[in-house]
Amino acid sequence: TETSLVRWSTMRRAPLFITVLLTVALAYYVYTPLPEALQGKWKLMLMDAAFRTVIKFAVLKQWLGYGHYIHTIREIAESMEVEVGPDFLPGVKMTEETFGGVPVQVYEASEREGRLRRGLVYFHGGGWALGSASKCVLATYDKLSRVLSHELDAVVVSVEYSLFPEVQFPVPYLDCLAASKHFLSAEVLSKYSVDPGRVGVSGDSAGGNLAAAVSQEIAQDPNMSIKFSVQALIYPALQALDFNTPSDIQNHDGPILSRDSLVIFWMQYLGIDLSLLEKIKLNQHMSLQQTLLTPELRARFDWRKLLSPKERQNYRPMVPEKGLDGITKKVPALLDVRASPLLADSEVLSKCPKAYVVTCEFDVLRDDGLMYVRRLRDAGVEVTSVLYEIGFHGCVGFMVEMELVKRAQTDYVNWLRENL
Repeated sequence: TETSLVRWSTMRRAPLFITVLLTVALAYYVYTPLPEALQGKWKLMLMDAAFRTVIKFAVLKQWLGYGHYIHTIREIAESMEVEVGPDFLPGVKMTEETFGGVPVQVYEASEREGRLRRGLVYFHGGGWALGSASKCVLATYDKLSRVLSHELDAVVVSVEYSLFPEVQFPVPYLDCLAASKHFLSAEVLSKYSVDPGRVGVSGDSAGGNLAAAVSQEIAQDPNMSIKFSVQALIYPALQALDFNTPSDIQNHDGPILSRDSLVIFWMQYLGIDLSLLEKIKLNQHMSLQQTLLTPELRARFDWRKLLSPKERQNYRPMVPEKGLDGITKKVPALLDVRASPLLADSEVLSKCPKAYVVTCEFDVLRDDGLMYVRRLRDAGVEVTSVLYEIGFHGCVGFMVEMELVKRAQTDYVNWLRENL
């Protein structure tokens, strides 16, 4: 009958309709607005979607009572770990050591008789919770350290600092400081044939935060006769008081690192109850009720004064009159310069070594880096600031075939070669 034919036709179309629906839903989930000029942007979208999926799965698993979500993410990452093959820069050897009680991986290019080499201390990124000097998807930091050692004829010390949830601030910072001080001793530098005048510190994201903080501490320590000669900060996280900067708003759902993820990483690191997430996102922790936040201190992260008109655009600052009264007293880490290097006073900054600061247009951390560039320059520090107009968070460390990644890594290595 005609009715039966209609039903049969509808049943035949149903799988096609479901397939189209699922395809559209998948495309919607994967799609992230990115600049048209970015080559390989669908590769980045897929990586971002995969990362978001892993996080959602890990959070669900924790909600069901199966361990901490960070541990689940680490387990998944380690299951995808790729070891560096023997043919990848065979002239670079890696040894596992302990510097100042902290595990490190030391990378050495072939030593040349009678010639001192560069030295570089590196802190990996990962929100003070993820990442590793060795265990990482695509062996990212292991490969990067080998490349740096080979290209710079350098001894690279990649620090395996403690992570959340096992520890919180200030332990990761103290680990990095201890390892750095150990390496900067005349005895250790001599052992590795490193020139004491050519030792730098570097890091990306959370590692950039640690590099800036350690650099500040060592620069002003009168007991350190050997100090870092350069600092290279790759899209560093430098303050936890304003999560409504122009770059936070523009890139709140940006690839790899969203604003929500950034805020959560900071809250975990500083020991702030995650139930306050929505209030922290509204900047209530820097409300006018926070009496410890003096006008002088607020000026050190005031993007209205520290960013150019082009960078500020037409955004307005979010400074609530009331909210979370007394949180800066309950969580003193919020105002600790060891956690937020952008809060350091000008006298401290003036003692810091010359800097290379990488920022990316499509990154929530863009304005942190740009504000630090301005403050360093105002303090008299020589700074090379590189803003990638089509850049995204993580682009320097990725070991994937993308033109932007190659360019960012080349620029980074070239600056270190010329300045270290």
